[in-house]
Amino acid sequence: MRRSLFAAVLAAVALATMPAAAQDARGEASLDKIVAGRTVGSPVNCINLRDIRSTEIVDDTAIVYRMNNGTLFVNRPGSGSILDRDDILVTRTIGTRLCRIDIVNLIDRGSRMPSGSLSLGDFVPYSRLPRTRS
Repeated sequence: MRRSLFAAVLAAVALATMPAAAQDARGEASLDKIVAGRTVGSPVNCINLRDIRSTEIVDDTAIVYRMNNGTLFVNRPGSGSILDRDDILVTRTIGTRLCRIDIVNLIDRGSRMPSGSLSLGDFVPYSRLPRTRS
């Protein structure tokens, strides 16, 4: 038991002291897995709130919005390095759309304390490739 606790603490320390470039590469690799097998489209300024099925934070990289029609919209905020998958996204919008200028507040899931805020960037769509018949 002590050995596994020590290993967990050691892994957490290694992750916390990981160089920024390695953290960025890890986030990009995670995002690549999420959008694998999809085609990228032209960025848009806004998406409809009612069409968002779920969101996912990719550490230090992006927010992925999964839409009801299967499209993924990837948003890379300017200060994406503060993104943590354990954060809760809190957005206040005027109207029915989420847009590139909207501010997202981040709340730490464990402590329920604010952990930062960021402004959204463009929303880049990733659609599924059409299936080919053989």
